[in-house]
Amino acid sequence: MEKERLAAFSDGVIAIIITIMVLELKPPETADWSGMLDIVPELLSYVLSFVYVAIYWNNHHHMLHMVARVNGGILWANMHLLFWLSLIPFTTAWMWHHHHAAAPVALYGVVLLMAAIAYYILQSAIICAQGAASALAKAIGRDIKGRISPFLYASAAGSAIVSPHLALAIYAAVALMWLVPDRRIEKAVS
Repeated sequence: MEKERLAAFSDGVIAIIITIMVLELKPPETADWSGMLDIVPELLSYVLSFVYVAIYWNNHHHMLHMVARVNGGILWANMHLLFWLSLIPFTTAWMWHHHHAAAPVALYGVVLLMAAIAYYILQSAIICAQGAASALAKAIGRDIKGRISPFLYASAAGSAIVSPHLALAIYAAVALMWLVPDRRIEKAVS
């Protein structure tokens, strides 16, 4: 299969994920600014989730530029990533419907953790198919952010039981860490 088909399919799924999230947003009950204050938890959850989906799309896009060929392992690893990303709208909606209660915030972190693991598996499948001397393998290097992120997600998901707001702050910090596209791959592509 050509990598363009994989990229186009992934782009379509990610676009649907974002569409589902925005369709879940409901306007305020009132026509004044106090109504907007009532939906701040929903808006903040949406922004955080939108940023996460955008980060994955950006990094996925850059990584696929490094792909020479696609095999069955890469296809399944990509589907695995898309599965976990597709759960972000569900966990986001659960968080905002319950104003950032412990269980929804913890599950949100588990989904982020699983998406990070799935991304790592996809990255590894691509490197395995292309060889250890491939451009992607060289560009990834030690991957400090990629190694730290799952630990932070797991820590935040665990801490959500005690302090959902601390967990959300950790999720936001990890998102900020990844906001800039992976420069290692960007440099290798250009």
